[in-house]
Amino acid sequence: MLRGMAARPATAAPLIVVTGAYAAGSSEPALTLRKNQLYVDAIRSHGGNPVVISAATPVAERDRLLAQMAGLLLTGGPDMDPALYGEKPAGAAGLDPARDQMELAAWRVAQERSVPVLGICRGLQAINVFSGGKLVQDVPDHAGPPYGHGPAHTHYLEIEPRSKLGRAIAAASPDGVAGGDPDDSMLELEVNTYHHQAVRHDALAAGLRPVAWSNSEAGRLVEGLEGLGSRWLVGVQCHPERTESTPEEFAGLWVDFVQAATRFAATRSVVAPG
Repeated sequence: MLRGMAARPATAAPLIVVTGAYAAGSSEPALTLRKNQLYVDAIRSHGGNPVVISAATPVAERDRLLAQMAGLLLTGGPDMDPALYGEKPAGAAGLDPARDQMELAAWRVAQERSVPVLGICRGLQAINVFSGGKLVQDVPDHAGPPYGHGPAHTHYLEIEPRSKLGRAIAAASPDGVAGGDPDDSMLELEVNTYHHQAVRHDALAAGLRPVAWSNSEAGRLVEGLEGLGSRWLVGVQCHPERTESTPEEFAGLWVDFVQAATRFAATRSVVAPG
């Protein structure tokens, strides 16, 4: 072992950076903090060490955490600026350019270091946009009420069983198969829907593949995606951190993500303090 270096303990929880909303700058600070905490709780309860950054995090601190992270969680939030994918607003609203730039910086570091990435709702959309894809700017029938202002709308999600997402969900199913029918070619679960923007197959970025789908007024939507290589890169359009409206099988996604971060951390060394 090189002098000044120490192996990461095998039992250490992997550091996972969570891109959250800036609560003090939101119209509902308490609700924003609650949303951020749901992501933190999901990661921590499955063995990870979550740290939230926002657009208000000092750049030096943000960059320090990104350089050390073993996993990146891109979370839900406001619409992305259509300028990021070469369009003018045509349904997009409530834009947050500072959030866009903070997450783009985090994405670029994750790309450079091949860090495992999980994208949730806006996070799935961010993965697609940052990879060169585009968004459907308005899908009204998938919006539902804002979180905390009524029960969730739901719809059925079809999942490719041989995908990372499909295998993770099947592993957490009580009978090993989501939907309960081992003869199904697709896994099917009823999930929450809190989004009004989405990804269609014809706007999916190169380097990504669709692994889950749902129907909408705007056509068939990609609601699960993955990277094409061996790196762990998964996005889901639903909100699995909201357990009151999420099938229990989605616990397998959190398990798989944290395990991927743990494996990534095990391949790295850290500078010994002092």
